[in-house]
Amino acid sequence: MTTNLHAKQALLKTKFFPYWLDNEAAPEPEPVLEANIKCDLLIVGAGFTGLWAAIHAKEANPERDVVIIEAQSIAIGASGRPAAILSTSVMHGLANANRLFPEDMDELERLGKENMDCFQATIERYNIDCDIEWGGELTVAIGDDGLPDIVSEHKLYTKYGHDAHLLDKEATQKEINSPLFHGGLWSKKRSGTVHPAKLAWGLKKAAMKLGVRVFENTPLESSTHLKPGVLVVTPQGSIKANKVLLATNAFAAGSKKITRRVSAIRDRIVVSEPLTAAQMKEIGWQNRQGVYDTRTQLNYMRLTADNRILFGGRLGYFFNNNTDPKADKTADNFYPLVENFYKTFPYLTGIKFSHAWSGPIALTTRMAVHYQHYYQGDMIYAGGYSGFGVTATRFGARVGLGVLDQSGIPEVKLKFATTLPGYIPPEPFRWIGAKITMYALDTLDEKGGWRKPWISLVEKMGFPVTQNEQ
Repeated sequence: MTTNLHAKQALLKTKFFPYWLDNEAAPEPEPVLEANIKCDLLIVGAGFTGLWAAIHAKEANPERDVVIIEAQSIAIGASGRPAAILSTSVMHGLANANRLFPEDMDELERLGKENMDCFQATIERYNIDCDIEWGGELTVAIGDDGLPDIVSEHKLYTKYGHDAHLLDKEATQKEINSPLFHGGLWSKKRSGTVHPAKLAWGLKKAAMKLGVRVFENTPLESSTHLKPGVLVVTPQGSIKANKVLLATNAFAAGSKKITRRVSAIRDRIVVSEPLTAAQMKEIGWQNRQGVYDTRTQLNYMRLTADNRILFGGRLGYFFNNNTDPKADKTADNFYPLVENFYKTFPYLTGIKFSHAWSGPIALTTRMAVHYQHYYQGDMIYAGGYSGFGVTATRFGARVGLGVLDQSGIPEVKLKFATTLPGYIPPEPFRWIGAKITMYALDTLDEKGGWRKPWISLVEKMGFPVTQNEQ
């Protein structure tokens, strides 16, 4: 029996919907906006960025009238779909931050650690039950070829004061048993995993307790600058707002210009059935770290609270930034991911997968948050997270409010807050380039050849496609 046949059997009864959102604890949606209202701050989008922004705004000024509108339901986009591995990085990892903003690294690292501490404090303050675990992050080297990557990363982690430890092959496989893992880098503090949907639902509850008005199934249809202020029209109502924060990330709602710098890449994930006690003993993983590997088209993995393995990382792109592709609701696009799972854990070959889905990553040449200004600054887009967004969105939302309100906080003067990522070619060149790049990434480690210079060219153009961590 070939691995491919195993993969097909493994997905026969799979639900093509996020495991996180398939939960009886999901709250009922808030009402649709059916009136013409006013507010001080309108937030468009009820994912992590929007929810964090609402809480920041109300905690800073309880009298501020804050409204959130969401096109569908809370966390239905990227916020309800990630691996949700927690990291102190606010710029998509240490290597990416060092690539982009070497002059600001000390401050970005300080801010990232402060952000994580405040993230944890908020969860505790509002008593949010979100299955949070603090097992750390583990980057694993795939074969000996991956060892230089983790050694290089370890130097950065050590330089910036992280409690990070290099592991040899034996020590790595004691942490998590896979014949592919020849070494590891374990960052032990201020990192771990969380249930992202429960976190989002808890943030929603906290925001509403603070007085935030939330309207679901209420998409933005159009906006007009009132000079000052903004009029936003929805299907059955409207909002006159003094300020508007567009927290729409890969969906890019709010302005057609957003997608000039943001592309909606799909990131795919499968979740296994719960492991038995015997399987858990064989795999080890007693410290329950969130794990990344060093493949070119990397995989990441983690355990859920009920001991399922979440395994993800196979990217795709659909024409014209399609954020709801029908093709990712069928098994075909998930077979290669399942095959990689079985290669990683060969003693689990044949295990079935209860859920599979893809989620929209807002890919930019920066792979980290940026701010686009509209209507003379009365409306700001805050987005561009390409991974590590569960914690980075808290930081991005706080700085976004600082930009929007011209509050003068020091962070708004840093380079990341005052510059923009590069332009991305329009269709059909975007689709053609993405298809060639995704194929090159899928086959680079195995076949090499023309793929290496192509990926090198793509990265020289500003797209760090081999650093796409979740």
